[in-house]
Amino acid sequence: MRVVSTNFIPDWSRPGLTTTAIGAVDLQGAGGNWAIVGQRSRGGRRVRRQREKRKGKSVGLRIGTLNVGTMTGKGRELADMMERRKVDILCVPETRWKGSKARSMGAGFKLFYYGVDSKRNGVGVVLKEEFVRNVLEVKRVSDRVMSLKLEIEGVMLNVVSGYAPQVGCELEEKERFWSELDEVMESIPTGERVVIGADFNGHVGEGNTGDGQKREEHRVTYKSGGRSTQVDYILCRRGNLKEISDCKVVVGESVARQHRMVVCRTLMVCKKTKSSEIEKKTKWWKLKKEECCAEFRQKVRQTLGGQVVLPDDWETTEEVIRQTGRKVLGVSSGRRKEGKETWWWNEEVQDSIQRKRLAKKKWDMDRTEENRQEYKELQRRVKREVSKAKQKAYDELYTRLDTREGEKDLYSLARQRDRDGKDVQQVRVIKDRDGRVLTSEESVQRRWKKYFEGLMNGKRENGTKSRRGELCGTENLEKAYDRVPREELWYCMRKSGVAEKHVRVVQDMYERSRTVLRCAVGQTEEFKVEVGLHHGSALSPFLFAIVMERRGMKISRSKTECMCVNERDGSGTGRLQGEEVKKVQEFNWVNSPE
Repeated sequence: MRVVSTNFIPDWSRPGLTTTAIGAVDLQGAGGNWAIVGQRSRGGRRVRRQREKRKGKSVGLRIGTLNVGTMTGKGRELADMMERRKVDILCVPETRWKGSKARSMGAGFKLFYYGVDSKRNGVGVVLKEEFVRNVLEVKRVSDRVMSLKLEIEGVMLNVVSGYAPQVGCELEEKERFWSELDEVMESIPTGERVVIGADFNGHVGEGNTGDGQKREEHRVTYKSGGRSTQVDYILCRRGNLKEISDCKVVVGESVARQHRMVVCRTLMVCKKTKSSEIEKKTKWWKLKKEECCAEFRQKVRQTLGGQVVLPDDWETTEEVIRQTGRKVLGVSSGRRKEGKETWWWNEEVQDSIQRKRLAKKKWDMDRTEENRQEYKELQRRVKREVSKAKQKAYDELYTRLDTREGEKDLYSLARQRDRDGKDVQQVRVIKDRDGRVLTSEESVQRRWKKYFEGLMNGKRENGTKSRRGELCGTENLEKAYDRVPREELWYCMRKSGVAEKHVRVVQDMYERSRTVLRCAVGQTEEFKVEVGLHHGSALSPFLFAIVMERRGMKISRSKTECMCVNERDGSGTGRLQGEEVKKVQEFNWVNSPE
């Protein structure tokens, strides 16, 4: 990417690279023209909005970037700031966290990060809860560049977080950063939206064009040692600049010492898609309370007309129980419970952080030594308060471990951490055969149905059916169970001496069998199943054994390995069908992580 301007050569001293203050400036690079997000004129906005309403649904987002200096001890405070400032997506350069994962920060916010050293660099992206389920892909390129791809109302949005090398870094490191950023931009299709939030470490002084649109306090992103400059930027494609309503620097926050957060408001015009309904669950756990259990029984009996014995019609009984449960016990909001990892976020900690924030604001306005010392002291006090609150919360958890409730809380916390550590929560979109991403619920359901309809009806990729005696093209035993041809099953049963009347009974069980597929976006329409054995049936393993006994089981030599146990000299080998099999010291079992 090449940042073009005429007034300033930044500190990284790369030929052809310059920058400017907040304003519209061309960024000629991979993927087309780019612009730094800034203030835009308001003329014609009402007409544009009326046109956008006719085109489709408009989704408003607040996207920001903030160099946090380090994420250690700042996660919950950062989430609190995003909640107060109503920021949906935040790029966070210089996390200084080692690892490649995701984690919950509390208040419904989740951090995706990557770093190779706990003392320098590191990048991350923080998402609000409602957008976590929209993550399709996370690319961790290096400890200076990473990107997230989200699907929002049928529109693909790519969020790129970057952290450019500082003054004093080797030229090779600077060139590598721009090369990595170019590769990320080249990999994004031109039809998808892109937002880059980055600390480019390019200091900007007075006299640059376009910097008169904002007051100085809303332009400066970095203050240190008497210097006031802008080094943090939000970039978008020039073609999408019309969707940006405003961009400014947020003052008065104390999460980062030297940097300030840059936030822009964007209004994306999206396709009109059917919104997914949030699943609300009945609070069955309330039946543990004696009074709730007694009331539930009484209401069920009243609904059934005073009967003590349940009716034989199970569908009627099920509906009565479900409806009564919703009325008596209530239903959940459908949203995940918050704050399981940040239960220590008590009033004392919040008050300390509030005082620190006010002290930081006071020091920014009047940079006296007295104000500086007050801010430093409150910083140290906040660290002590957070440490004490965490220790107290963990002590309470440890003392409750001997109780059933304590064990339940511990397992719940472990499950949440495992869930939060995953980048993609649900696969809500899918590609068609041509590689195009399908976003609407109907198209995704049709694609899943078509795929499994072919898979479960013995069709190869070219649409032809398998020959008799071939388990639908597989040597994989796991897949073979689901892809046994029915005609082959009847043939093997008769050859094994099964009486014809019993063959007819099994044929009746499999006649006109149909199924549906439940995926993340709903349930598909019914489709017929002409191959494979029934799942959950006690008869299926016996039928599968008959087919294997008559037709045999082929073993793939290329996928087979052997392991010798209690071997003395270590010279033992294994052979299969006349050829030597690869010898290993340990096995990777099916579905186990590499």
